[in-house]
Amino acid sequence: MESAAEALKTLHAIALSAPVARLAAAFDASGHELALVGGPVRDAFLGRTINDLDFTTSARPDEILKIVTPLADAHWETGREFGTIGARVEGEEVEITTYRADLYDGVTRKPVITFGESLEDDLVRRDFTVNAMALVLTPLRLVDPFGGIDDVMARRLRTPRDATTCFREDPLRMMRGARFVAQLGFELDEEIEWVMSELRDDLTRISAERVRDELIKLLSADDPVPGISVLVRTGLADVFLPELPALQLETDEHHHHKDVYEHSLTVLNQAIEWERRRIPETAPNLVLRLAAILHDIGKPTTRRFEAGGAVSFYHHDVVGAKLAKKRLRELRFDNDTIAAVAELIELHLRFFGYSEGSWTDSAVRRYVRDAGAQLELLHILTRADVTTRNKRKAERLSFAYDDLEDRIAQLAAREELAAMRPDLDGEAIMRILGVKPGPIVGRAYKFLLETRLDRGPVGEEHAAELLLTWWREQPDFVRE
Repeated sequence: MESAAEALKTLHAIALSAPVARLAAAFDASGHELALVGGPVRDAFLGRTINDLDFTTSARPDEILKIVTPLADAHWETGREFGTIGARVEGEEVEITTYRADLYDGVTRKPVITFGESLEDDLVRRDFTVNAMALVLTPLRLVDPFGGIDDVMARRLRTPRDATTCFREDPLRMMRGARFVAQLGFELDEEIEWVMSELRDDLTRISAERVRDELIKLLSADDPVPGISVLVRTGLADVFLPELPALQLETDEHHHHKDVYEHSLTVLNQAIEWERRRIPETAPNLVLRLAAILHDIGKPTTRRFEAGGAVSFYHHDVVGAKLAKKRLRELRFDNDTIAAVAELIELHLRFFGYSEGSWTDSAVRRYVRDAGAQLELLHILTRADVTTRNKRKAERLSFAYDDLEDRIAQLAAREELAAMRPDLDGEAIMRILGVKPGPIVGRAYKFLLETRLDRGPVGEEHAAELLLTWWREQPDFVRE
């Protein structure tokens, strides 16, 4: 958090930078107001790095183009119907949008594009007061009609207008509020949280793709848990990800089990810590974070009460993987992400068999084979899934996983484990057996792969002997 004086100094420096100063002078010469608006102004007061420069102006799109074109190395008009022109000025990419005073029909979130007559018209239609501030560039002055600076300093989210009106116009703003809680460390004003709960069903008007994008941004925050808590607390998660609040399983005096919802939040936090430790210098890993928060979503449907007060969740890994696939498809995630998340969920319990007894080399090879490209993420998820408060148990599990990773490394060095292919390829199989391409080659390849997993590399000569022995044992109808 910056002091107000430091923030103003940062904003002043931006205003004096060569590309911004040139833009300000050009718009002023054309008789139009130009102001830095929204996120950059907010981030100056938060002390965050300012990456994007967004401007608003009294000029209409045609006028913006006329003013910007002589100054720009390049410009683009993809947002022109919304009043936005993009440009690159002296290497700095900027977006300039005409003042907006949109009208909404209350059925969809798509506004009837209406241009405003003043900066205040534009600011009042924004989502939160912390985004409803602007720095007018000529003459230089800060415009904050709704107390945005005070709200930034208080880490508080309020709306510039009545919250009900604001969220009914665009229900996606409710998810954006949860995201700002996670991303920026804000807290929701009490009235806003109440309105979000009341209007949660309005989120059904928003396309799955838009909801997905907001969820991705929230999960990519340094600490997404506070934002997730808002989604669950307000009931927004019930609308688009009901499996998450369903983890809040009730317990009774006779049957006891870990709070699955709180456990999942802890696993997400721990997965992020391991992510930073093991795969630093990379963007937040969406697959890992989705798998962490969803890894136990199969538990509600598989819970069984056993004699003596025990509770079981048999096969919740398999059930959870199927539920995750279904839900992520509905949210329009891409197929690769869906497959990777489901695979991690299905495999997340596999290690616990290792902790109970030493695995053979064959079992280790199969673990690596089944994890495939997700092996490193599986390492992280499995470690993060240990949330026991029993220090001795936690140390035992940690030691066991250290040992498993050592075994994998040793086998990898000795056997080129990552390749995990048989000693003979399809061409060699056809030559040795004297067969043509077809199902027989596939079955033979599978046999050799199983042999590779059981025994490790055996060499081409011995593999050929094993293949011929297998072939002689096949029924006549297979060999014909």
